[in-house]
Amino acid sequence: MKPAHSFYVNYGKRLADVVAAGGLLIATSPVMLLAAIAIQCSIGSPVIFRQPRAGKNGSVFCCLKFRTMTDDRDTAGTLLPDEKRLTGIGRWLRKLSIDELPQLWNVLRGEMSLIGPRPLLVHYLERYSTQQRRRHEVRPGITGWAQVNGRNAVTWEDRFAKDVWYVDHVSLWLDIRILARTVLAVVMRQGISAADAATMAEFMGTPNAIDAAPPDRSRTGGPGDQ
Repeated sequence: MKPAHSFYVNYGKRLADVVAAGGLLIATSPVMLLAAIAIQCSIGSPVIFRQPRAGKNGSVFCCLKFRTMTDDRDTAGTLLPDEKRLTGIGRWLRKLSIDELPQLWNVLRGEMSLIGPRPLLVHYLERYSTQQRRRHEVRPGITGWAQVNGRNAVTWEDRFAKDVWYVDHVSLWLDIRILARTVLAVVMRQGISAADAATMAEFMGTPNAIDAAPPDRSRTGGPGDQ
């Protein structure tokens, strides 16, 4: 990694996260207040959804999001499929990525970064190949390289390949590009969900995964996470 990039990764990135997250929390507080009221009126408490996620080096933290689904269950007590629990308000919050705003607190606490691989479920850690696990060499982010190159409309393997590519190429300029393309993706409402599901299907592991460097598909990816 180039020295300039090392300085940014070790010092500048965290400073930028704190300044930007603090400013965004203040700027978006009216939006978050309205979202909280809408959720309370339509779904009820709790307004904030908390879930353990895997962070840098596999450390576990509590990821915060606005609640977008009900807890409706079938007669056996099993949660209904996501598409049946996702509410109208929740779908709207997801389309505008407002549901992600509480994660700014995770950024301030040092558990996340504005830019990085998305934080995923803890039990996925045992399902990654050695190469895929490298996505945890940096803090997870609210948005990232995979999110502006397909979001939920790509396969898990493609997403992880892009995450690892980001780890190897992280820089100030790349983060600026990702931030700009994230705004475009939200405005264009691209890749909010997988083509056949309300949310991304669970990652069950890569069959016959080979722990070698995957092909770099990120260079040709266009703008477009979970």
